[in-house]
Amino acid sequence: MKERARILVVDDDENIRSVLSTVLEEKGYEVDTARNGREAIEKSKHHFYNLVLIDIRLPDMEGTLLLEELKETVPEMVKIILTGYPSLSNAIEAVNKGADRYLVKPVDPEVLDKVIKEHLKKQEEARMFSEEKVAQFIETRARQLGHIPRSH
Repeated sequence: MKERARILVVDDDENIRSVLSTVLEEKGYEVDTARNGREAIEKSKHHFYNLVLIDIRLPDMEGTLLLEELKETVPEMVKIILTGYPSLSNAIEAVNKGADRYLVKPVDPEVLDKVIKEHLKKQEEARMFSEEKVAQFIETRARQLGHIPRSH
């Protein structure tokens, strides 16, 4: 059985956290929530998340600052900014600070699911590619050290 993708929803609005959690859980994801940036950082230090949905306006920090923090601590996690206050400058700043996507609230659940699936697929492909490269390196290094005969 394939492991369910884990998603962290970071938003200070309880209704938005609740709606997004419900929608995502119905799509088969495992969902956790955080009310602010500090809580999101703490949770990401103790739990693995494939993806995080970040409100651009949080009570303790801008979502773009949280992007930078998470990029440092969990670089492989997909980071999507959600905003009810879209602007070109916000979008540019979000992308420059590591957002994988920028979506405007209210976001259509089908669009959100499609975006999440696309990014999780890319994440899985990158992970598999990395594992393949590590395996090739180990095999090559073992051969160099004379531990594995070359197969023909």
